[in-house]
Amino acid sequence: MEEKIIKSSQHGFTKGKSCLTNLIAFYGWVDEGRAVDVVYLDFSKAFDTVSHNILIAKLRKWGLDEWTVRVTENWLNGRTQNIAISGAESSCRPVTSGVPQGSVLIPSMTWMKS
Repeated sequence: MEEKIIKSSQHGFTKGKSCLTNLIAFYGWVDEGRAVDVVYLDFSKAFDTVSHNILIAKLRKWGLDEWTVRVTENWLNGRTQNIAISGAESSCRPVTSGVPQGSVLIPSMTWMKS
């Protein structure tokens, strides 16, 4: 049995779905009296100063599912940067905080569970 990676209830970064479709689905399920869990992860400001290692440890401590933690961890790990000024270039150093530029996970991921 093959498991879908992106579930039909995901609204963030899914073609034809948006914050608006997310809210419509949410309120529809609430109006129906269904139990609804909504998780919003906004990484846009947190990564500027928070250590990636500390963030991953806190996500696990707070009880986020392991799949979400691993996606976030893989998105952050293995990145390097260097500085070039007037033709002089520094060696590459690991990036331990900050949001990767141009990433598809910026600024948030949204999943809904009905």
